[in-house]
Amino acid sequence: MIRASMLLVALGMCAGLCACGATSSASPNPPEVLTAYARLAAANPVAVSPEPGTPDASANTQISFLGTAGTHVSGVRVIGSRSGAHAGVLRAYSTGTGESFLVAHPFLPGERVQVTAKVEVGGATRAASTSFTIAHQASVSQKQFPINPGDSHAVQHYASAPSLTPSTVRITTPAKPGAAPGDLFLAPYQGVGTPGAMIAEQDGSLVWFHPLPAGDDATNFRVQQYEGKPVLSWWQGRILEVGFGQGEDVLYNTSYQHVASIRAGNGYHADLHEIALAPEGTAWIDMFDPIEMNLSSYHGSAHGVVSDSVVQEIDVKTGLVMWEWHALGHVPISESHNPVPAAGYPWDYVHVNSISPGGEGGSSQTGDVLLSARNTWALYDVDIHSGAVRWRLGGDHSSFKLGPGTRTYWQHDAEWQPGGLISVFDNGSDPPKEKQSRGLVLDPNLGTRTVTLVKQFANPTKTLLATSQGNVLNLPGGDWLMGYGGLPNFTEYDASGHVLLDGTLGKNVQSFRTYLSPWSGRPTTPPSLVATPSGAGAIAVSASWNGATEVASWRVLAGTSPGALAPVTTAPRAGFQTTISAPAAGPYVAVQALDSVGAVIGTSATVKL
Repeated sequence: MIRASMLLVALGMCAGLCACGATSSASPNPPEVLTAYARLAAANPVAVSPEPGTPDASANTQISFLGTAGTHVSGVRVIGSRSGAHAGVLRAYSTGTGESFLVAHPFLPGERVQVTAKVEVGGATRAASTSFTIAHQASVSQKQFPINPGDSHAVQHYASAPSLTPSTVRITTPAKPGAAPGDLFLAPYQGVGTPGAMIAEQDGSLVWFHPLPAGDDATNFRVQQYEGKPVLSWWQGRILEVGFGQGEDVLYNTSYQHVASIRAGNGYHADLHEIALAPEGTAWIDMFDPIEMNLSSYHGSAHGVVSDSVVQEIDVKTGLVMWEWHALGHVPISESHNPVPAAGYPWDYVHVNSISPGGEGGSSQTGDVLLSARNTWALYDVDIHSGAVRWRLGGDHSSFKLGPGTRTYWQHDAEWQPGGLISVFDNGSDPPKEKQSRGLVLDPNLGTRTVTLVKQFANPTKTLLATSQGNVLNLPGGDWLMGYGGLPNFTEYDASGHVLLDGTLGKNVQSFRTYLSPWSGRPTTPPSLVATPSGAGAIAVSASWNGATEVASWRVLAGTSPGALAPVTTAPRAGFQTTISAPAAGPYVAVQALDSVGAVIGTSATVKL
């Protein structure tokens, strides 16, 4: 049997040989080397990142040791083939499940790094090790996607909240009996209107909008749980024309206050495709890393660039990287269905676009994570301990025999469902391979190695073929919501595929995913109003309260001074902004927001006519 230290040396030699003639040490490992690295990773007492065999680790990487509760690390030795020994410090995860070794100085591009350590798990101390290569990271264009022209009429405007100008939400099929309760969570961008995070009622009325600065967009806006409480989560940043985002993920509480920012570790920037919170207080995020690589054997440039997909589990409280996975270390470039681009443009060979951790429970303790890779047409079940691919579903090397209707093309949003089922949004397009984008529920049978189609959803009245983005959401009661991503549409279906709700954003507006969830919010900011004389001794008062979900009616106050205001009229809430005709009882006006029992829950500032 080969000892771990001997295997490290042997694999390090092989990695160097495999890189010969390339512009970067990020050349893919051959299958036999990947198998050997997987054995080495599996022999470790904990998951060590960067994983053995990673061909393109960051020069700023930390060394992560992820185990179970009570995991402790000591005796870490880190040696770069060119930079020599690296000192550093250990920092524990807030989950108590391991530690990261933060090196004092960066590694050097192209060098191989060997790591050994002692790890105590369950009272026993064992050796752990890894060996990886540092990438030659490439610079790519920072040009953002151009804005597609839209419809200037498909923008919301409010006199009481002039800074809020999101896309309209037009409901084409009103919610039918049996539709799931809750609000729509969208993050519109492109077209006309301000990009940002938006909550809307099922009739299309605005509930809350968080506008972003010029040049920034938002994706993946939804309700999740953090520390046992509901939070709003989304990604925000710049979407580059080369096919990925650079930004951060944020969490806000039910009062719309900032709770946390989640940034990618190891020198990367968080990408737009995923932010999934786990019960342990961790966040699963993705990022894209452009790497220099000789692509001549793939009919590309000898000085080419490949965009690797990287997945991290982040400790939200400490910001430490608990786990990291690189597609280039596990998914051969030959699996790509994306053509090699012209020189000067990065080859997005794999494009991981969703992360579903932990099987049915959503916990990393179950030991695997489901990834969707758009450009290989495949889903990958990845073993967290070793990083190895347990199985593939779809693509050219599927581990399953694909039953009728189960093949996907350019798919998004693969999610574990109860009973080991998987939901996925099958784009079927770019270039078109199908006539309609579909929502699928698949049943992969590990015993027979077959996959069967459980459910399929497609809009019966519209031909909707989304070239990008999109999601399928399992709702309470057996309903399903589909967001069409690159198209402005969204549709809710019952378990039999009948349409319960259908709507659209403005022309050319996109929302990466669409969610529906119950939500209760009470902002800390006061209500807003604008009051103008309307003739005949009356005034028109327009009132709104961005994000307030408990307002049932509005009470108008007026008087001769700010200290002498008295009620003059009350009117029921009518959408995001309610306009009320009131007697002109004085030049000073304010409004009070009332809940369903008439209690005051918010009071605006006083304005003078």
